[in-house]
Amino acid sequence: MGDAVGPATSAAFAPEDLVRRYSRTPAGRVWLEALPGHLDRSLDRWGLTIDDADPGPWSGFGAMVVGVRRRSERLVLKLAYPYPEAASEPVALRLWDGNGAVRLVEDDGDGALVLERLDPRHRLQDVPFPEATAAWGELVRRLSIPEDDRPDWAALERLDARAEQWSDELPERWDRFGRPFPRWLLEAALDVCATRGVVGRRGGRDVLVHTDLHGMNVLGAPGSNASGGGAGFRAIDPQAAVGEAEFAVAPMLWNRLPELRHADAPQALLERCRDLAEAAGLDPEAAREWAVLREVENALWYAGKPGHRGDLERSLWAASALCSRLLPGLPEVRELKRLD
Repeated sequence: MGDAVGPATSAAFAPEDLVRRYSRTPAGRVWLEALPGHLDRSLDRWGLTIDDADPGPWSGFGAMVVGVRRRSERLVLKLAYPYPEAASEPVALRLWDGNGAVRLVEDDGDGALVLERLDPRHRLQDVPFPEATAAWGELVRRLSIPEDDRPDWAALERLDARAEQWSDELPERWDRFGRPFPRWLLEAALDVCATRGVVGRRGGRDVLVHTDLHGMNVLGAPGSNASGGGAGFRAIDPQAAVGEAEFAVAPMLWNRLPELRHADAPQALLERCRDLAEAAGLDPEAAREWAVLREVENALWYAGKPGHRGDLERSLWAASALCSRLLPGLPEVRELKRLD
């Protein structure tokens, strides 16, 4: 079968943005060079052909996606870079089994996934608030499944353990990166590590959490125009963990900051956090606390990477606004770097 798909395969080069991102390191270049062979093997293994009517390729941050067919079934083939977070994707998709998330059709255990084809023209990112809030909340309710006896759960990280790990790591990183923000904000994050870590461990509220559930990771379901609330959407690209569902709120806050009303943007962010939590049946204060911690951790990641000043400012704006103590010297909300 490899010979039969050769011409189409040779046209399916990685998108330019993916090439730029992964050609910067030796490991990334090795992965890019291996993509054509991985594509051919995956097509052959699962009896797929590239869909000439809608072939792609497309890319997210760490994967190439190609439109394929298997007989009359229209699917996508995803070839992911082997970063650690990607390992949870097939695990979570098996657990959700198409309920609120894209349906997993095949998985080779080496970064190749065959998935149902969703509609990339209909993204939750493009739906105005508050309609997006309601749809997101309904989707979270569907995704927040409790643990059962399936063995896949054992492969997922625990959020209470992550909080405890951050309580050790964040102070060291804060010192190492030159104390890039005031100590009070670090201490606010450490307080969350202590409280949510304990609550999560003892609360008995653990569910499966899509930890990167922003609007660009929510697409229209097959045959849907993305109307009808959360039922018209499916989640994609899960970075999954087990713990409090409130952990999932933060990406919907940092992803669309410049859209906040400008006159009192910090208060508007707090209101958005509350509205998202309530739409999903969650605790607004727990959602706010997790979002503070996650944005402080993000800020320290950006502080350690050259060329990420705009990202650092965005995370510090969100974290301090959620503490009702906006740091001075940051850009206005409409000037913050966008995540597109």
